[in-house]
Amino acid sequence: MDFGLIAQYLANGILLGTMYALVAVGFTLFFGVLDVIKFSHGDVLMLGTFIGFTAWLGLEAIGIVNPWIQLVGVLLCSLAGTALIGAAIANWLILPLKKAPQLNTLLITLMLGTAIREAVRLFYPNGSNPKAFPALLPDASVEIGSFALRADSVILVISGLALIGALNLVINRTRLGLAIRAVAQDEETARTMGINYTLVVLATFAIGSGVAAFAGIMNGLYYNEINFGMGLILGLIGFSAAIIGGLGNLYGAILGGFLFAGLQVIGAALLPFASAYKDVFAFAVVIALMAWKPTGLIPERSSDRV
Repeated sequence: MDFGLIAQYLANGILLGTMYALVAVGFTLFFGVLDVIKFSHGDVLMLGTFIGFTAWLGLEAIGIVNPWIQLVGVLLCSLAGTALIGAAIANWLILPLKKAPQLNTLLITLMLGTAIREAVRLFYPNGSNPKAFPALLPDASVEIGSFALRADSVILVISGLALIGALNLVINRTRLGLAIRAVAQDEETARTMGINYTLVVLATFAIGSGVAAFAGIMNGLYYNEINFGMGLILGLIGFSAAIIGGLGNLYGAILGGFLFAGLQVIGAALLPFASAYKDVFAFAVVIALMAWKPTGLIPERSSDRV
């Protein structure tokens, strides 16, 4: 048994799980507060990544080449820009349809995602071609047999887990988090208590979208490539993770993200032609889990809802 290879698969799974959990958290926040499944979430993630990439091009153009300064600039522009986009979507598309049939909201977010994706493909310079995302993190690695621990992977995992921890603190330990949980559990009671419902919804969509943008930047920094279709698969995986974990439950979203990554790693390790079939294996198991536990591994309770 090659323990180095097992450690390599485990390290890859932790990185992927962190990324997927960040995407799944957004779906859970949107559903918990507004009972909305926002199918444009993955494409908003992609747009945020392209915003970060454009910020890097701008910094290069004005002669700022320090990778750490560039990284900060990329993150700030990406997260801030995507948070504003998320809030704008909530204000102008989601809230006006609050009393309409849920199918209308599903359809409009699905169309919005397609519009964002095609707009990037058509109007971004050479948007249909993959972009080489800059390697802004240290490329050093430690090799022990068949196990290679990359410095950039360690930084990405620590940063992603720190963001998940910070989000958990915001939801459970701050006035904004209290307001979000109050609206999620009982909108009418929250309104009578003086909570600004619209502001809470906008803040929730801003937070969920910004967190997803961070996952997109993680993806770009790790693979050193982005493309206009990256949000499709990341959005689908994030939604699947939220469903199998328990849609509306923050901890369920995190569990679902790591579970899906674990399934991919198991598929890559055990199946022939691993890179081709790992996603097929992971989604097949997710289908089975959904049939077995339709409410998710951690069923939503009103007291847990976020």
